[in-house]
Amino acid sequence: MARLEDRVAVITGAGRGIGRATAIRFAQEGAAVVVNDVDPEPAEEAAQAVKEAGARAQVSIHNTVDLDQAKEMMSRAAEEFGKVDILVNNAGITRDKTFHNLDDEIWDFVLNVNLRTAFHCSLAAMPYMRDAAKREMGEGGQPSYHRKINFTTSVAALVGNSGQANYTAAKGAIVALTKTLARELGPFRINVNAVAPGFIETRLTQAKQEGEDIGIPEPIRQMAVMLIALGRYGQPEDVANAHLYLASEEADFISGVVLPVSGGQLGA
Repeated sequence: MARLEDRVAVITGAGRGIGRATAIRFAQEGAAVVVNDVDPEPAEEAAQAVKEAGARAQVSIHNTVDLDQAKEMMSRAAEEFGKVDILVNNAGITRDKTFHNLDDEIWDFVLNVNLRTAFHCSLAAMPYMRDAAKREMGEGGQPSYHRKINFTTSVAALVGNSGQANYTAAKGAIVALTKTLARELGPFRINVNAVAPGFIETRLTQAKQEGEDIGIPEPIRQMAVMLIALGRYGQPEDVANAHLYLASEEADFISGVVLPVSGGQLGA
């Protein structure tokens, strides 16, 4: 039996990178997947990859910075698939600047995409996760099974990173949110955990080109790999495997954990 057989997963930021790899990995293990991304073309491509992996897929281009959009996404997921079992709050973005060059616009943009979306999606999931578990407790004394909420935070939030005060503040808040929700939702057998990637090869860590808002200067990229004990950059699939483990029944007694996926990165 596949590890996520008969499960329904909602994954944000699933059009590219870690989110896309997680959607495909979940599909390979039997889950129906809601592929959420504000960019329609990558979302459609990722959903097609989910279908090619043998699973059902629904495309969501809801912008969950808005709570009503998050609620609509969850409602559509439950309408099509009948329930929501797993939420992976993965949407994220960087806009790197040294602290003295930050302004409210850049600060708010990064916190909205990384933190507010996670808040709204988790809140919107409560009728389908907490309330559903509560009904099961009323009928049978305990929830029927463990539901899962995963977050994607970052090793940078655990150790700090120059030029990323906005990003690390958002990802650090996700660590705190993970631990608090694990306590609040534990009685309903909802496990809440976070995966903390190190240097993973995605568009956010690609070599930065002149005039681009995302990416990392190549000299810093070269320095980064020297700090990784395993001697290579991580791949999105490495993080997807961690999300899969935490979403599976194998991790039913794990909650409130922040799992680094960093290849033994020094200082992480």
